[in-house]
Amino acid sequence: MNYDMPLFRPPSEADSLILQVTLGCSHNRCKFCYMYRTKRFRIRRLEDIRADIEEASEYAEYVEKVFLADGDALVVKTETLLQILQLIRDTFPNLRRVSAYANPSNILRKSEEELRALADAKLNLVYIGIESGDDEILRLVDKGATSEEIKESIIKAKACNMKTSTTVILGLGGRERSREHTMNTARLINEAPPDYLSLLTLMLGPFEEEFRGEMGGKWTSLDPIETLVEIREIIKGIDRRGIIFRTNHASNYLPLKGTISEDKARLINILNRAIEDPENAPLRSEYLRGL
Repeated sequence: MNYDMPLFRPPSEADSLILQVTLGCSHNRCKFCYMYRTKRFRIRRLEDIRADIEEASEYAEYVEKVFLADGDALVVKTETLLQILQLIRDTFPNLRRVSAYANPSNILRKSEEELRALADAKLNLVYIGIESGDDEILRLVDKGATSEEIKESIIKAKACNMKTSTTVILGLGGRERSREHTMNTARLINEAPPDYLSLLTLMLGPFEEEFRGEMGGKWTSLDPIETLVEIREIIKGIDRRGIIFRTNHASNYLPLKGTISEDKARLINILNRAIEDPENAPLRSEYLRGL
C-alpha cells in the first residue's frame, strides 16, 4: 500500500490496518501541531480507497481493526463514509472496529442519525483532541473549537454509540495558565466524561520559539516536575468514575495507567512521590521521549 507520508496514528492503533481516507487535516491551524503542515488537505477518491482495500485483502483474515487516516475522516460526507465502511466490512470478516480522529466541529455538523448509522457500520471509536478545557488557551492555539463545543461533541458521540478516546496536552498553557489549564480541563471532563483519557506532553523541539511568538510571547515551557503537577491536578479535579486513564505516550515523563476515579488515590500517591523525590523517580529520559 502506497501511503502519502507522513502518516500518523494513535498508539492504540499499532496493530490496525491504516486506511487513508483523507490526506492532511481539515483544520490544520492548531499552533501546537506540526503533523500535517506539509500536506494540502484533500479527500481521497473512492476508487483509490477501494484499491487500497483490495490490496489489503490479501491479509483479510488478520485484520481486526481499521483506522481511518489522516487527520479527520469525519469531514467526509456520511454517504461516502458508509460506502467505505461497507467495503471494509465486506473485505475483512474478522473486523471488530473502525476508528478515526474526529474534529469536534465535524462531529457537531453531522446529525445524530448520521453518527448512529456510522456507529452501526462499525465506526464506533473516535479520537477527540480536547487539548485543554480552558477557552483562552484554546483561542490562543487556534483550536477551532470552544470548550463547550468540545464537551458537546463528546456527549453527542457517546449518545450515538461511539466510544470516545480523548487527549489533553500537558504544558499547553505554559506556566502562565497552568492553573487554568488543569482546573478547566478537569471541569470539562467531569461535564463530558469520555471513555478513555490520555495525557500527552507538549513537545515543540525547534518550533518552540515560533510557538512562543504565536502565543504573544507570554508563554514559558514547563519543566518535567511541573508537567507531573499538571497531571496530578487534573486527576485530583476529576470526580467521575469509569474513565480509563493513560499517560503511556512517548512524550510523557512518567507512564501511568488506571481507571478514574477508582485508582485516583494510587495515581496521586505515585505522582506525589515523583514530585517530591524526582532523583529516584522512574522518569523517561529526553532521549526516550524523542523516540
